[in-house]
Amino acid sequence: MPNRVPLDNVEHRSLRVAHRRSPELDNVNQALVVPGEFEEVQREYPIFLRQDQDGQFVAVALLGLDKGENLFVQGGEWNARYVPASHSRGPFFLGLREVEELGQTRQELALHVDLDDPRVGTEEGEPLFKEHGGNSAYLDHAASRLHLIHEGLAGATQMYAMLAELGLIQPMELELQLGDGACYRVTSMFTIGMEQLRALKGPELDRLHRSGFLAPTIFIRSSLPNLNRLIDLKKRKLATVGPVA
Repeated sequence: MPNRVPLDNVEHRSLRVAHRRSPELDNVNQALVVPGEFEEVQREYPIFLRQDQDGQFVAVALLGLDKGENLFVQGGEWNARYVPASHSRGPFFLGLREVEELGQTRQELALHVDLDDPRVGTEEGEPLFKEHGGNSAYLDHAASRLHLIHEGLAGATQMYAMLAELGLIQPMELELQLGDGACYRVTSMFTIGMEQLRALKGPELDRLHRSGFLAPTIFIRSSLPNLNRLIDLKKRKLATVGPVA
């Protein structure tokens, strides 16, 4: 079980985080992404929508074709120009902590660190705090990634509801041929229907634009050619290690 505790600049002043990918966190074939990062994500990965257990839409970047497969992590490094915020946040999380103020106790969002994460220690990696006080650049970056996710998830709910209302979210099932008889099916995924997008009337397009949702909607659709890169990466892996049993 994770050992997540509020980050404290006195108690944790000696903590460091090593620069290596975590198999427990990074060996997945999908990464949660939020609209605020779609522009960068769509340059590297195919973006799809899928439904969670409550039937709500969430966006994911497809990283691999087999369960637990991340084709972008090789030799302990993530080989892409952009790493989704859900994986570049490191061993940090946003949680609540109690703060006393004027005799009253209230809760506020605060950074938490997983002390049991194998990247966390005192000997190796980036320090979390500067020698004479203040957050390190590394910790500020991790915090920015967490706030991007936190704020992005709130806005994404409204965005996906509007896309569904406009009929833009369409199911997509893919059959990917890798040669030598190897075939992968991508199911239970959704994308933006191109015909439906082209058919939008002026007021509907204006509504999307004014809401700030038009660009990220287009980014979802424009990311699909990255499936070709995923296929190439999978072919190289199969040529090196052979098919997965």
